[in-house]
Amino acid sequence: MYSVSPQQNSEAARPFLTWQRIIDWAQEHYRIRNFSKDERVPTRPGLLYLVQKGAVRLVGTAQVNATGSNAARLARVSPEEAFLGFVGTGQPFEIVAQSPFTLQAYAHVDQTSVVWMYWHDLDNWPHFRREVLDAFRYQHQRKLLWLSTLGQRRTIDRLLGFLTLLIEEYGEPTDEGYCLPFPLTHAQIGSAIGSTRVTVTRLMGKLRQKGMIRTQGDNLLCLPTDSVLNRNEGSPNRN
Repeated sequence: MYSVSPQQNSEAARPFLTWQRIIDWAQEHYRIRNFSKDERVPTRPGLLYLVQKGAVRLVGTAQVNATGSNAARLARVSPEEAFLGFVGTGQPFEIVAQSPFTLQAYAHVDQTSVVWMYWHDLDNWPHFRREVLDAFRYQHQRKLLWLSTLGQRRTIDRLLGFLTLLIEEYGEPTDEGYCLPFPLTHAQIGSAIGSTRVTVTRLMGKLRQKGMIRTQGDNLLCLPTDSVLNRNEGSPNRN
C-alpha cells in the first residue's frame, strides 16, 4: 500500500491542541507571517521555521570568486538558483550559512504561512521538540536518496528518480495516480538534476509516451498508481 508521508503522519498523530497552542503563541509573539507565491521568506541561521500552511521551496546559489578578465565577465552573469526541495505543511526547516553557498526559502504557493522561533522556544512543548527532531532525521534520509538519484549517469534516470522521490513524499491520490499538489517548472527540475530546461522538456515527453509519468490539471506531475504501489511494495514502510 502507498505509504503515508511524515507530513500526513504528523498531522494525524500530533494532538490538535498542541499545534493550536503553537499557532496561538506565534500569533501572540508576532512569529507567524503569510507569503504570496514566489515571495522570499526572510531567514537567518540559528532559527527554526515551521510551515503552518502551503509549501516552501528551498534554493541554493554558489558564489564564484574570480580574478582578472573572468571577474568582469562573471559580474554580468546572475547566479543561477538550484532547486533543493520542498518543505510541506507541518514540517520544519532551518537555513544554515555555509560560504560560498547561499540558501534561501520562497513560498511556492499563495497563502503560505510560516512560523519562526528560537530552538529554546521548543522547551514549552517537549513532545513537539521530539517530533521536530524526527522530521529532520527523515529529511536527512530523503536527501541521501536524492544524492543517490543525482549520481545516475543518464539524465533520464536522474529525472525519473527525482520525480519519483518528490511525488512519493508529497503526492496526493487522484484519478491519474499520485500527483504533486503544486506545479514545478521544467527549469526548476533542470536545476535540481543538473540539466537544462530544454533537455527536461524533451525527456518528459519520452516518459509520458512510455506511460511512466502523467500530467493533470495545471500541468501537475503524476505517477501512475501502479508505479507507486510497486515501488513501495519493494521497500520498507516509512512510518
